[in-house]
Amino acid sequence: MTNREQFEEIYFTHITRAGSTELLEWLKKTDFFTAPASTRFHCACAGGLLQHSINVYQVLRERHFEKSIDNEESFAICGLLHDICKTQFYRESIRNVKNDETGQWEKQPYYSVEDSFPYGHGEKSVFMIERFLRLKTSEAVAIRWHMGGFDDSVRGGSFSISLAYDKYPLAVKLHLADLEATYLREKGTSSVPRK
Repeated sequence: MTNREQFEEIYFTHITRAGSTELLEWLKKTDFFTAPASTRFHCACAGGLLQHSINVYQVLRERHFEKSIDNEESFAICGLLHDICKTQFYRESIRNVKNDETGQWEKQPYYSVEDSFPYGHGEKSVFMIERFLRLKTSEAVAIRWHMGGFDDSVRGGSFSISLAYDKYPLAVKLHLADLEATYLREKGTSSVPRK
C-alpha cells in the first residue's frame, strides 16, 4: 500500500464529518501529497509531509488513544491534518555546493520556504481546515499548539500553551506524537544534506 493509499484509508475510515470530502478534494489539488515536511530536517524529501502526517497519526493512535475518553475521528483529524499549513509552502531549488573531498562544485537540491499566507503555524492549519469542516474546540486547540515550545508565540513569552495543555489532553498527546514522529521515527529521512 502506498503512503497516499494509507492516508486515504485512514481518512475515509475515521473522518466522516460534513466537509471532509471537500477538504480531501482540495488537498488533492495542492502539493500536500508530494511536499516535504521540512527544509532539511525530518522528511525533507518528496512526499515527506504525507509520510510525517501518517507517522504522527500512528504514534498518536498507538501511544495515546484511550478508548474510554478519546475519539477516533479527532485523532485522525489531528494526526493527519495538523501540518496542512505546509501545503504550497516549500519551493524546490538547486544550488551549487562545494564537495570537500573533490574540491568540485556540485548541484544539489534544496527546499526553501515561500509562505504566501504568513498566518503562523498551528493557527494556519486550523484556519485552512475550518474552511471545509468544523473542528471541535479540543481539536482546534491541539492543532494550534502542536508545536509546543517551538511555536513562535511561546518563544515570545506566551503562557496560553500551558493553559491549553492543562485543559485539553488531546493537545498534549498531539504534541508528544509530533515530537516522537519527528525526532525518533523520522531520524535520517531527509534527502537534503544538513549543514
